[in-house]
Amino acid sequence: MPEVAQSQLARGMRDLLPAEMRRVRRIEDAFTRTCLRWGYGEIRTPVIEPIHLFTAAGTLSPQTLDRVYSFLDWDGWSGERVVLRPDSTIPAARLYAERFPPGSVARLFYRQDIFRFAEDDSAREEWQCGVELMGETGRRGDIELIFLALDALAEAGAAGVVVRLSHAGIVRAVLAAAGMPAEAQAAAYDRLLDGDGKVVDEIEARLPQLNAPLRLLFDVDGAGSGYIANIRAALAAEIPGLTPALDELAAVVAALEARGVAPRISAALARRFEYYSGIVMRFERDGRRIGGGGRYDELIALVGGRRVPASGFALDIGALLDATAPGDDERAVRISVTAEADSPEMIAAAYDCAAELRRAGFAVDTIDEGRDGAPCVVCRPSRPRFVLRHGGSERAFEGAAELMAALEHVR
Repeated sequence: MPEVAQSQLARGMRDLLPAEMRRVRRIEDAFTRTCLRWGYGEIRTPVIEPIHLFTAAGTLSPQTLDRVYSFLDWDGWSGERVVLRPDSTIPAARLYAERFPPGSVARLFYRQDIFRFAEDDSAREEWQCGVELMGETGRRGDIELIFLALDALAEAGAAGVVVRLSHAGIVRAVLAAAGMPAEAQAAAYDRLLDGDGKVVDEIEARLPQLNAPLRLLFDVDGAGSGYIANIRAALAAEIPGLTPALDELAAVVAALEARGVAPRISAALARRFEYYSGIVMRFERDGRRIGGGGRYDELIALVGGRRVPASGFALDIGALLDATAPGDDERAVRISVTAEADSPEMIAAAYDCAAELRRAGFAVDTIDEGRDGAPCVVCRPSRPRFVLRHGGSERAFEGAAELMAALEHVR
């Protein structure tokens, strides 16, 4: 490893070496195969977007906007304030509003990165694979996205995934019943996510009619339909606004349980309180978040289109790198091909041999002879035409077909 006095890597950024990139591509390819099988089409949105797209009618909260990378897109003496894409769902909503027939159902997926400032050493660039389902699909859309995410994660090799579900209407109903003004609700929600226990006491003090402690909702999660029934029994009578959210959540959970998926239920899950309007989902492995998303029925109208129901999720590729095992491509044997003589004719013959092996599906190196003990094919100007060196032994072959048959045993 080269000696460097001090890394010049920007804070919060990450290099990926070839072995890691093979895993990234394997995850992305697995995700793409899954989405295509489910009838989704790939999109890509610009890295640079106008800042007003993210400030329009509160699409992002002031806390989130404090984390965007913004700058002036200079054009002579005038310019426009733009940002590095801090979110993929809002640009996808813009794309839908501008490029799709109003009200049509669009099944879209993407593979792209987002950028968000962090005051500590947390990642400032996040690689994502995501799906957006836009159009009137009802609660079946939420159910489809959860099963699609689980299918993609399984295809990528992530085992033991836990599904956590919530509903944005739960927190909104509680905060509304407590008489909190709209501008204070997002801040209270963030405090809940940060584990600030005082905010629960503050909300509970505004709801003297409750017969059960509010911490039952915010401090405890539970398993599936049974937990939802307990919340309904304890709190719905005093907070009637909970009922629609609990009904939607119960219907989705019942569908998952019917297929053997046992979700955990939490009152608050996602940071996107600004635009989530319904079911919120999170996917975890070994207690670590590897993806999430939810329903955002009001978002497309906020960025210039008609109101269209929509939902989506994104998987965190960085987290998935740690959650998936090395693939066969990382353990594959690489074959080296070299020329016995340094003449132009023999160098050309070596590259012809390498090309034929690559067409047959072998990984071939034409620079480092027998690196790391890899099988090495030596191309000769006289008979026999090929010599295979591997494991301290040599075997001679006259034809490429015989050589490839022998190499099948070391692939």
